[in-house]
Amino acid sequence: MDNTTTSPLAPIEPRLRELLPADLYAAAWLDPTTATLQKVFEHLRTLQRTLYNYVPRHVSEVMPHPGEIRHEWQTGTLMFTDLAGFTPLMEANAKYGRAGAKTLLGVLNAYFSSMIETINKSGGNLLEFTGDALLAEFLPGQRGIDTEQAVRAGLRMQRAMGKFNEIETDLGTFSLGMRIGIHTGRYLHADIGTPWRMDHVLLGHDVQTTKHAEGASRRGRVNLTTAAYERVKDKFRFEDGDEGYKLVLDNLTTAELGEFDITPTVRRMASQVMLDRSVSGLIDEIKQGLQLVEPLAAYLPAPILTLLVDNTVRREIPPDFLTPTIVFVNLIGLSEAVESADASEVGGLIATFSRIFTLINAAVEKRGGVLKKVTYHLSGSDIMIYFGAPQAHSDDPVRATEAALAIHDIIENFPPPVIGGKPYALRSKIGMSCGSVFAAEIGELRGRREFNILSDAVNTAARLMARAQLGEVLLTGTVRSELGDRFELNDLGAVSLKGKAAPQNIYSVVRSRT
Repeated sequence: MDNTTTSPLAPIEPRLRELLPADLYAAAWLDPTTATLQKVFEHLRTLQRTLYNYVPRHVSEVMPHPGEIRHEWQTGTLMFTDLAGFTPLMEANAKYGRAGAKTLLGVLNAYFSSMIETINKSGGNLLEFTGDALLAEFLPGQRGIDTEQAVRAGLRMQRAMGKFNEIETDLGTFSLGMRIGIHTGRYLHADIGTPWRMDHVLLGHDVQTTKHAEGASRRGRVNLTTAAYERVKDKFRFEDGDEGYKLVLDNLTTAELGEFDITPTVRRMASQVMLDRSVSGLIDEIKQGLQLVEPLAAYLPAPILTLLVDNTVRREIPPDFLTPTIVFVNLIGLSEAVESADASEVGGLIATFSRIFTLINAAVEKRGGVLKKVTYHLSGSDIMIYFGAPQAHSDDPVRATEAALAIHDIIENFPPPVIGGKPYALRSKIGMSCGSVFAAEIGELRGRREFNILSDAVNTAARLMARAQLGEVLLTGTVRSELGDRFELNDLGAVSLKGKAAPQNIYSVVRSRT
């Protein structure tokens, strides 16, 4: 039989290539019986559930059209958290390979599950996993108590951290702690990208202000900006924190704080029920399944989507320790432009961001890397990129450096957006590092989760990015040792970085010699 012309899957075959594991794709093409087609249908239905949990509610509740740029201003309360003490726990388990990775994942997901459950019960919505940190949103609703809900959530989360203060393991006792920052303001939700790759981002000064509040917080405490404090100053007791901040005093009884503010609603997605088990009926069901899966799949980098597709049956990605090269890009200028833009200018500005994101993603994918996401920094937006996870190449540091230089050129040469007659120059700061990372699917086992990498190497890349001058690409000595003479570098000597006991040798990249 000539399947190239007679297979009932022929009209939709190109759409299935990225969404079926290789063995199921081959079976469906070679033997498109009702039994095989039913397996394709069931695979797509399970994959849809997984993807639904990988994206924030803003994406999944109003199904996107890949390639369609959309944005919405939102007023509410944001919460950033940051986890302290993870690196020693990771390093202790790394020496035991995948067995250690499973142990570490158990601890980490117990933490994330507890925090996510508390956020949900308190009326919040988890927007992002940012490394081992979380970004959550609380909306005013009819009662307008979003800031109070956020503070109560923060207090409950800090109390829940008690079970992580002393983690007894075969490798010793470890302690995890958490800082929380809360701010109330106005910010912009936006979906950007192409049908091949989309991303959901937040923009605006108030996002950065929330990040500052977390950075100024203390382990075990909930820290508020002045704007958030003014809304709840009669609801809780406070003490002074760093200048411009207030720390919440947890003097509430268990009954006064309560366990939750609302009864969480289960996130519901459109689901298919198979009614017609004939070949033609199953093909129609598979087409409907593709319409539900494809918009969500566009929000994942291709290598991570492949991981999910290949592990759909087990519904989890095995954790591992890998050694990638990490690139952090700080994109400066767009947040400032958003704050100055009027209603008629915001759409054009988001389109500019979408073009830059698309060009950067192309530069990364061309070299075999992963643009994980656009996240948030103290100044502007961060773009997290890595080479060597989940797919490794022998020259990942070289690929990463080439990509960093290409990204630098894209941003520095991009025509500045004009807002209110004023051009806003777009600039970049880039940091690079490499080292052992914990690569795993973190979050809730059957709920909100993401594939992520975590380690001190990730933190080091972010700190180098923060230290870089405008237009500069900085890298560690470890990366430099892998580059040979492929690039012209400036030796900047040994410098002290936050969290490092000893000074680190760092270098700036001038240009490629090839």
